[in-house]
Amino acid sequence: PGGGWIGSATQKEQGSMTRPSFEEENPEFWRSQAKKTLQSALDRKLNTNVAKNILFFLGDGMGITTYTAARILKGQLQNQSGEETVMTMDTFPNVGLAKTYSVDFQISDSAATATAYLCGVKTNLNVIGLSGAARNGICKTQKGNEVTSILKWAKDAGKSVGIVTSTRVQHATPATTYAHSASRKWYSDADMPASAKVDGCTDISSQLIRNTDIDVIIGGGRKYMTPQGTKDPEYPRDYASRGKRKDGRNLINEWQKLKIGKTFAIPLALMVTIFLSCGSQVAHYVWNKTDFDAVDPENTDYLMALFEPGDLRFEVERDPRMDPSITETTEKAIRILQKNPKGFFLLVEGGRIDQAHHKGRAYMALHETVALDNAIAKGLELTKEAETLTVVMADHSHPLTFNGFPFRGQSILGKSPLWATDMMPYTTLMYGNGPGHKIINGKRPDLRNVTTKGKDYLQLAAVPLQSTTHSGEDVAVLARGPMAHLFQGVQEQSYIAHAMAYAACVGADLRHCQGPVLHSTTIDSNNPASASSALLSSVLSALLALKVLI
Repeated sequence: PGGGWIGSATQKEQGSMTRPSFEEENPEFWRSQAKKTLQSALDRKLNTNVAKNILFFLGDGMGITTYTAARILKGQLQNQSGEETVMTMDTFPNVGLAKTYSVDFQISDSAATATAYLCGVKTNLNVIGLSGAARNGICKTQKGNEVTSILKWAKDAGKSVGIVTSTRVQHATPATTYAHSASRKWYSDADMPASAKVDGCTDISSQLIRNTDIDVIIGGGRKYMTPQGTKDPEYPRDYASRGKRKDGRNLINEWQKLKIGKTFAIPLALMVTIFLSCGSQVAHYVWNKTDFDAVDPENTDYLMALFEPGDLRFEVERDPRMDPSITETTEKAIRILQKNPKGFFLLVEGGRIDQAHHKGRAYMALHETVALDNAIAKGLELTKEAETLTVVMADHSHPLTFNGFPFRGQSILGKSPLWATDMMPYTTLMYGNGPGHKIINGKRPDLRNVTTKGKDYLQLAAVPLQSTTHSGEDVAVLARGPMAHLFQGVQEQSYIAHAMAYAACVGADLRHCQGPVLHSTTIDSNNPASASSALLSSVLSALLALKVLI
């Protein structure tokens, strides 16, 4: 098929593949499978609860090709054929598509897309937490054009909130939850032009500790938080890892001072206002796995964990003695946040999927996607579907192609047995552009004796670029839990924030929690027992929320 040549590489590739079960040759196998799936769909009931929690997983650059290829890889890592593997993401019953274009570009970036799906407003390329009236890199256009995110809406509603990422916590996706910046690259004040400082703009790191009271912050980015020249605790001899700030501020220390010793004051209305205050809050800053593992979620109110000076390491290169996996960080975050009786909002970003694609390294990108899928499984394990809306999506895609006619069960990182007209094999995965462009004097390299399954192999790219670009096709949106049926059809990416907010009754649209399903406690002033009971109930609820033992 396809008019190519079947080459000698066929036997090599066949030797490494897993033959699918012979039961697939029986038509009844497929009929029975379809019958079970159909019945499951028919039996499904809409979950119209108000979402107490929102668990939002974002695969940066996890386009549908990446999603499909990662599914196959996950199965093959378990010695299966791969194609029939069911990822955790695959179990989400509600699926839609989101359009990813920005206000000014047909193909967008992670800053503009994050502003869409987190703030509910589309904007321009490289802009964070600002409307489309703001201009890339121009500080003066920030004022008056700020837009807030669903993380802030959740915090304002009394929920606990957190961000977990495999990149630096100042990177585009996590930064959009708390920052407003005309440039996604203003990580620290050292990254800002003098004119922006004069015009009153502040860097993203300083906004991290000031804009919104975030309960859990996990990722990388230490060097943007400390004064210029500050030695990194893990890499003291590496100058590139040292602090970058020119203003002399140590934002880690500032964060600790802001959180430690903080108290709550909760008003209880009953003719007069009674104030209850709890003891000081427990806040931890950690930078290594040993200290991270020692953090007790039950006795922790705030956690900032920064495991690298910049982005975290790729999953396959991670030192498990120093850095936890994204599954471990997700679990810690949920266990801390879920103590709040009002619920939580947590963003978990598999951010290095995108960075691997930019480097033209499909091996890395797929392994990062598998790692994210494992974190999703942990998230579902720790939460209840009746009260937790879980959403999985990508912000944009990459020009990764899945091509040729590989045999069933053949390595997703291998070569197509169908050779090209130049009588040479090619890989199943390739890029439309990027650093993998290898055509010299009109000829591409001969891959017959090249191993393409290693982590450092760069897939062939059609157009030479130092970094692979994004691509503009729609991305998948998957959902389960309360009001998950809202995530269907083909929607603007900016719709996502509003649908999540509606489901959880945060933000401006509170219609979902104003229906007859809600019951309020009324106090009968003519019945002292009723009044006393209601007051006691309120006090006990407040004390429980504050974790004060009486």
